[in-house]
Amino acid sequence: MTVDVRALDPADFDQWYGAVDRAFGGVPEDPELEQFWRTVIDPARCLAVYEGPTVVGTTQTFALPVSVPGGGFVPTGALSAVSVAATHRRRGILTSMIRRQLDVLREEGVPLAVLTASEPGIYGRYGFGLATQQMSLEIDSSRVRVEVPEGGDDVTLRYAPSFAEAAEACEAVYARSIGTRAGMFLRTPGWERHALIDPPGFRDGGSPAQCVLASRGDGEVVGYVRFHTKPVWDAAGPKGVVTLRDICADDPAVYGALWRFLCDIDLTSTVKAGNRPVDDPLLHLVSDVRRCGVRVRDGLYVRLVDVGSGLSSRSYSSPVDVVFDVSDSFCGWNAGRWRLSGDGKGAVCSRTADRADVALSARDLGAVFLGGVSLSALASAGRVRELREGALTEATTAFATPLAPWLPHGF
Repeated sequence: MTVDVRALDPADFDQWYGAVDRAFGGVPEDPELEQFWRTVIDPARCLAVYEGPTVVGTTQTFALPVSVPGGGFVPTGALSAVSVAATHRRRGILTSMIRRQLDVLREEGVPLAVLTASEPGIYGRYGFGLATQQMSLEIDSSRVRVEVPEGGDDVTLRYAPSFAEAAEACEAVYARSIGTRAGMFLRTPGWERHALIDPPGFRDGGSPAQCVLASRGDGEVVGYVRFHTKPVWDAAGPKGVVTLRDICADDPAVYGALWRFLCDIDLTSTVKAGNRPVDDPLLHLVSDVRRCGVRVRDGLYVRLVDVGSGLSSRSYSSPVDVVFDVSDSFCGWNAGRWRLSGDGKGAVCSRTADRADVALSARDLGAVFLGGVSLSALASAGRVRELREGALTEATTAFATPLAPWLPHGF
């Protein structure tokens, strides 16, 4: 029987959702988590692969604006729930779905597509480049001390009565932070609940989530930390574990005070953090970085749906006037030469017949788009070619950002 990729029939949403669940392990989700996903997923943005009446493939996009260098936000299709039934692998179903999704985003005029990959080796052939990384930490807090910047001792910390009561204040702090780094989502209505979901499976055997708020003299909340604690004892005494959910602060002093609090919680000796930016200021506040168990892994993958509008949507750290020769076998409308002219105030990128200065693939253009990957580094790996002397350095400097891009939560 043939398969057909088309918009999901709303009457089949439960079957579609069940297919996603099965593909990702078959274990039913916590009811609270499932309710959240059913709230934020728009059936009108879902695609299904049908074999007769049966859904054998799934994908969908969230319309989540993402922060780009320069502090603006760009309409983005965040691909999620990508699955193919185990009975239907090796039949081109995934390629058909990605093809359809990118076509739809192009028709909508959305310049970017992003995703997080369950298996990193899959999406490069579709033009998605690894644009951000994330750092995990396992801090020996019995040996590591946090040096708090000046003003940290003036910060007042207090436990929030509940997650719900603190939600509005925490979301206001988060909203003030998202312009500081590229790669962060502007949380559209409904997504503010993402940080409040607290199923037992999220706790690593620890307590229900706790929240501590930071304020100064006038009482305004200027930072927060949300975390779990897990009691652990052995013959020598307490060795509890603190697991960070998220932390956000308006300034370095507040940030340091919150981290010092985490590392000083009584009866604990380990602090775990699963997703932090690779240049987290904490690395410069701890007394012994070797005892922080630092690891790095892949984060957000970026695909320019439209090279011209995508590169025009951000600003650049230094003046740039470079012609890119872009190869794009999956989205042929992007292939060819593009002149990028811009600076810190904005940019224009348009088709040109001028001689190319730098040659690269759409995948590598996606990787460097947010500023976290260096064009020169990719050239050192043989993935980018300089065609005009000096052009590579010019473009590398222009694309760079002061802080590493970072995706603070999944989707």
